[in-house]
Amino acid sequence: MKTVNVVCAVITDGSRIFATQRGYGEYKDGWEFPGGKIEAGETPEEALVREIREELAAEITVTEYLTSIEYDYPAFHLSMQCYLAKITHGTPVLLEHEAARWLTPEELDTVAWLPADQTIIALLKDKLR
Repeated sequence: MKTVNVVCAVITDGSRIFATQRGYGEYKDGWEFPGGKIEAGETPEEALVREIREELAAEITVTEYLTSIEYDYPAFHLSMQCYLAKITHGTPVLLEHEAARWLTPEELDTVAWLPADQTIIALLKDKLR
């Protein structure tokens, strides 16, 4: 099974967390933490800064490593490194996603998270309360 190596940003603003809804592909309409594939020669943090710039036209600072998720989707294995981040410049513009919401820890269960991202939710609820 092919492994896809990605990074995701858990962007926070106080106790609120930024969630995005996929606008394309097999998992269209699922909610996720923004991010993407790590390119050759990039550190995970560099990939994350680039991906957020490309997807949301915003600049972030990666503040802390959160966790790694290993998840088997039907067609591939996802290896996802997750980091806490803050927006340092700009307001997110949805260039690839169809929707976005700022959620409080209590609201995290109100969107339909993609399976791999679901595994981060319990950790976030504990960390951000």
